[in-house]
Amino acid sequence: MPKIFWAAVFGCLTVSTPWLGAQFGAPGGGAPVRAAQLPLSGRTGQQGSVATVQNPLPGGTQSVNTITSSVQVQGAYQGSVPSAEAPGAVLPLSLAEAIRRGLEYNLGAVSYQNGIRQARAQRVVELANLLPNVNGNLQVTEQQNDLAAFGFNFSVPGFRIPTIVGPFHYFDLRARVTQTVVNVTSLRNYRATAQTLRATELAAQDARDLVVLAVTAAYLSIVSASARIDSARAQVTTAQAAYQQAADRHDAGVAARIDVTRSQVELQTQQQRLTSQETDFAKQKIVLGRVIGLPPGQDFTLTDALPYIPLAGLTLDQALLRANGNRADLKAAQAQVQAADLARKAAVAERYPSAELAGDYGVIGTSPQNSHGTFSVTGTLRFPIWQGGRVRGDIEQADAALEQRRAEYEDLRGRVDAEVREAFLDLTAAASQVTVAQSNRELAQETLTQARDRFAAGVADTIEVIQAQESVAAAGEPTLPPPVPDAKTIATPGTGLL
Repeated sequence: MPKIFWAAVFGCLTVSTPWLGAQFGAPGGGAPVRAAQLPLSGRTGQQGSVATVQNPLPGGTQSVNTITSSVQVQGAYQGSVPSAEAPGAVLPLSLAEAIRRGLEYNLGAVSYQNGIRQARAQRVVELANLLPNVNGNLQVTEQQNDLAAFGFNFSVPGFRIPTIVGPFHYFDLRARVTQTVVNVTSLRNYRATAQTLRATELAAQDARDLVVLAVTAAYLSIVSASARIDSARAQVTTAQAAYQQAADRHDAGVAARIDVTRSQVELQTQQQRLTSQETDFAKQKIVLGRVIGLPPGQDFTLTDALPYIPLAGLTLDQALLRANGNRADLKAAQAQVQAADLARKAAVAERYPSAELAGDYGVIGTSPQNSHGTFSVTGTLRFPIWQGGRVRGDIEQADAALEQRRAEYEDLRGRVDAEVREAFLDLTAAASQVTVAQSNRELAQETLTQARDRFAAGVADTIEVIQAQESVAAAGEPTLPPPVPDAKTIATPGTGLL
């Protein structure tokens, strides 16, 4: 009789699964930690690009081939977060202020700042796998069981065990804690995210250098467009004077009508050129406003003229050394290689044993007055035996990412070397180009003066004057001085070319 009774009681406890788990505590367990798989490419944040392109420009009969610089801005670097909703008074804008606004409001810089936040959050998530996990719960149960459904149906003369047990109730207030003791995969995953965070921070620093390049180029484009307008206005004034001179000579009977018509066409051509330059100037201002986050329609004036100043005191070997030591994109690529290497080691560590400690403590009973404390402490040692080749697959994926990032790093090192060497070639050409352009402009101006004097003396026609005017216009056409092809080529971290 006692054995049958206790068997029934044990059966009751067995089918009351929540009560049994609460009474004796939940055993430790869970799915094994897997290695975090990184993207195949380590070139993070492909939201856009900023690059300087050097284009040879053929010259005329009194000119030589020149090199003009154009900065191509694509993707997020073209946009910004407006700093205000509505435009205000005319804004005096220096280059330093434009760069400050660009670093604060340009969409490329903002995107990378959000990327840093994301990488930091991922690092916190991986760290959580190594720290204690504490949870609490309050469970209140109202229960009734049918023992007959589980095969318990005992009956003896004079005594019968009821098959319906309950209803009865109980509560369980309990706190549980789990702690990873040894898990190499989780540890290496955390170290990999730390390297990924460092790579993202360096990529953000590189993005700031690109913003500096984009803003400086847009600012210089406006300066250049303004100089073109001044040159075009001067040509309009000259053409107006030549036309008036031709008309006066025609009225005096010493010049043909064709000279007046030719001078008039030249005047109209110069006026159209001025209109085109003014249109380009307005468009360049819109581009700069978008890059630095000015509200739509905000008018501004530039306060810095920025004359050409040749770079001196820096040799090619020094520039290469500084670029290899300071380029943020190169450091970011190296950090990506380290992150991929740790990710591969984490995948290999999936084959290693892991240990976990779990425990709980709480009170259980039919009411708070009728309750008693219970606890459990469980240590778990897991060791993989056979997982269907999953670990091998994880290792292969991580190894492919590692090899790809190593290749990208070596490619970037070669690109940095090429950019610095190209920069020095462009700087040498720029210095020579400026010297020749100054001499060419003086020669063209002197030729125009002589042509106008010859026309006034009656020994030349308007063709010679117009050709001289075109030479002056071509010689005085300002071009953007070729800077270092990339603002980050030889700059110290975070400073660009400033």
